[in-house]
Amino acid sequence: MMSSHHDPSEHDDRDEDLETIQLSHGSGGTMMHRLIREYFVPAFDIKTLSDSAVVDIPAKQKLAITTDSYVVSPLFFPGGDIGTLAICGTVNDLAVSGARPLYLTAGFIIEEGFPVSDLERILNSMKSLADKTGVAVVAGDTKVVDKGKADGVFINTAGIGVVYEGVTISSSEMKPGDKIILSGSIGNHGISVMAERNGISFEPQIMSDVRPLNNLVETILRTSKNIRTMRDPTRGGLATTLKEMANDSGYGVTLFENAVRIQSGVRGACELLGLDPLYVANEGILVAVVANGDADKLIYEMKKHTFGRDSAIIGEVSEKPEKTVLLKTDFGGTRIIDMLSGDQLPRIC
Repeated sequence: MMSSHHDPSEHDDRDEDLETIQLSHGSGGTMMHRLIREYFVPAFDIKTLSDSAVVDIPAKQKLAITTDSYVVSPLFFPGGDIGTLAICGTVNDLAVSGARPLYLTAGFIIEEGFPVSDLERILNSMKSLADKTGVAVVAGDTKVVDKGKADGVFINTAGIGVVYEGVTISSSEMKPGDKIILSGSIGNHGISVMAERNGISFEPQIMSDVRPLNNLVETILRTSKNIRTMRDPTRGGLATTLKEMANDSGYGVTLFENAVRIQSGVRGACELLGLDPLYVANEGILVAVVANGDADKLIYEMKKHTFGRDSAIIGEVSEKPEKTVLLKTDFGGTRIIDMLSGDQLPRIC
């Protein structure tokens, strides 16, 4: 629920005594409007706040639309927080579908008693990432629930982007002989969040890889016209993403274990905790399937990008076995990679 034109001077009258969120901040009355005016409006530089946003979309272009919810625990972790996840997760989902992200909405479910300083920290994270990625947060909603009903704060986002002209991103476009490229090391986000959640420390500290990928995707699409599909391997990790690609395309995928980069700290943590890094969540890498003839050229260009320096060819598409992912191990063996029946690390994003 939003109100009228924002006067920047109103920010100077902020209620400095406000320390925690109260149920009345979700009531639709004066306190809710003041919370929105003093915190959300300046954070997202919103000019008018109404029940919906009217935005400009380039004519005759396809739209990409996505929505996601974020319930990560803890809210703050090495390398990011729930606000960082909300922006990057939505931007990345649009980007890997071949779209330029333009607009986001953000809905907040806040628990009574939640520290206002933490809310402001989350909003600042979202604003910073939105500015860096060139997207605008154009609409939102705030609800407050009883203490103990929301575990601090949950965030729901929706995103809209325009698909680049002539780009079709789909696993159905995959062909035998295509190469599979991974843009960075795996497992950093999941292990970072898990360590913070359980009070486990590693030296050096393992940082989440959460970051926006839209600029890297632009580089990829500019370099090759033969990108078959792209995905960001979040929940379920790299293994689940590759299995989904195999299922959707009907082809097989061969993964080379020695080509998949895993930081030593992440590898050690997984061994200690009995986790398979192939299934651990990521928030700042992508998997791209490209025609064989463009693979080396694409790797060369991706390595020039800050977020693609560790890019590598990690596998290839094969005609058979159908809908199957095979891992070629370091020891010369082969094993089948399938989806997990459950979740190694719940509430990771």
